[in-house]
Amino acid sequence: MGKRFSNVAGFDDAPFDRDARGDVTIVGTVYAGLRFDGVLMAEVEKDGFNAASRIIERIEKSRFPEHIRLIMLGGIAFAGFNVIDVFEIYERLCTPVLVVARRKPDMDAICRALTGGHIPHGPSKWELIRRLGPMAPVKNVFVQTIGLSVEQAAATIERFSIHGNIPEPLRTAHLIAGALSCGHSRGRP
Repeated sequence: MGKRFSNVAGFDDAPFDRDARGDVTIVGTVYAGLRFDGVLMAEVEKDGFNAASRIIERIEKSRFPEHIRLIMLGGIAFAGFNVIDVFEIYERLCTPVLVVARRKPDMDAICRALTGGHIPHGPSKWELIRRLGPMAPVKNVFVQTIGLSVEQAAATIERFSIHGNIPEPLRTAHLIAGALSCGHSRGRP
């Protein structure tokens, strides 16, 4: 089976108005096993290209960088099309990254959106997604991985998915992000 990830950070973005401009809040939750240990917050530009650098900066400036052994992301893009450069996160933090999605994304539609000339840095963003490869079905969700195997991803999802299919670090980040944006948590992660 390989390495078991005990200390995990999960990041998700807050709900936002699709017509709004500016920054969107992202929330990270830090878990030691199943114990919720902390919250990390940052702002990323809607449809920008700074999500990876903001996640890295937030982790490095926190009290958790020596503890986090895996970073979970609630999707490959935050704040619309702010595609997360998971390769940069993996290389700079030397930490595996697990991207989790409830549903399999329509990659053809994403490709058209990113290469159609309307999204800033669209072709570069599409290249990051393409380079990461297709999402694999695992334990009722879909995943992409860097620095860990699909088998390790499955074991981690199983271990951290206590209340449904979404691992607790992502579920909690989603709930907190929703409350920050709307005044209360809402919807499914």
